[in-house]
Amino acid sequence: MAKHSKRERARRVEETERVKQIEAAWMGSLPPATAKAFTLAVQDARARGPQERPPDMAPGTPPRPPRPGHEPRPPKEPARPRRGG
Repeated sequence: MAKHSKRERARRVEETERVKQIEAAWMGSLPPATAKAFTLAVQDARARGPQERPPDMAPGTPPRPPRPGHEPRPPKEPARPRRGG
C-alpha cells in the first residue's frame, strides 16, 4: 500500500467534497421527473453489478488475423526418414 502525504490526502478529500457539491448542483438543475428517472437508472445499474466477462477464445486461436505478408510459416514437413547404420 502506498503512503501519501498529508497534503495529498487533504487535497483528495477536498476534491471529493467538491465533486459531491457539483453533483448535487447538477441534480438540482434537472427537472424532478428526470432526476428521479436518473436515480432509478443508477440504482438498477448498481444492483445489476458488473457485466460478465466474455468467454475466452479457443486455445491457440490468434486474437486477430495476421497482416498481409506476415502470415506464419507453415510447419516443415519432415524429410525422408534417415537410415540408422
